[in-house]
Amino acid sequence: MGFTLATWNINSVRLREPLVLQVLQEEGPDVLCLQECKSPVDKIPREAFAELGYTHMIARGQKGYNGVAILSKLPIEDAGDRDFASLGHARHIAGRLENGVTIHNFYVPAGGDKPERAINEKFGQKLDYLTEMRDFFHAEAPEKAILVGDLNIAPREDDVWDHKKLLKVVSHTPIEVEHLAQTQDAGKWVDITRQDIPEGNLYSWWSYRSPDWDAADKGRRLDHIWATPDISNAGHGSRILRHVRGYTQPSDHAPVLATFDL
Repeated sequence: MGFTLATWNINSVRLREPLVLQVLQEEGPDVLCLQECKSPVDKIPREAFAELGYTHMIARGQKGYNGVAILSKLPIEDAGDRDFASLGHARHIAGRLENGVTIHNFYVPAGGDKPERAINEKFGQKLDYLTEMRDFFHAEAPEKAILVGDLNIAPREDDVWDHKKLLKVVSHTPIEVEHLAQTQDAGKWVDITRQDIPEGNLYSWWSYRSPDWDAADKGRRLDHIWATPDISNAGHGSRILRHVRGYTQPSDHAPVLATFDL
């Protein structure tokens, strides 16, 4: 069974419902993982998605903040969630497809503006969240699994527009990159996007603060698709829908896609 999976920080699923519908119509992924839905589960416009064939949804929601959801054309069962770092935030959900593949959908905390735990509580929470992700995957080694989401870290030098300028900017600091690497290593996760596109600058997020995001192109690759080694060779067709960032009233993130032949 082959399926295409997309991940997208939508920055309010209700506000950007038309954009979600447009991407679903144009790209038709079998599974769409959303982050930062900013909605209680019962307020997510699932009827409109169901009309396009996305009749399955599992989600965790909060009013105005956080929130993760998995929309699927394929039957998917709720495989639970974890409150990493005990923040009480809706930042993780897992679903299991009929072929036995488990999909983890994550929204890692952004971490605030100052990359110092002592003066910025949010940065400490981000590091703690990643540490608990690491420990979780050490304790329960994932198999036949895919991890996607807004991980809020651009790990490689070519995942940001200027490596040296961003070394002290939250999302690309060495301590964050190291924490993400430890999490990835704990589950032996393979970065599918970079397996497919091993070289060159690659971004999935462009700040709203930029007056001309496309021309300036000061992006970062914050959104990821990983897979466990037992299925990583089945992943291919990776792409980032950069043009979606140019939609009217867009999210500051673009969807990231990959196909798995399983």
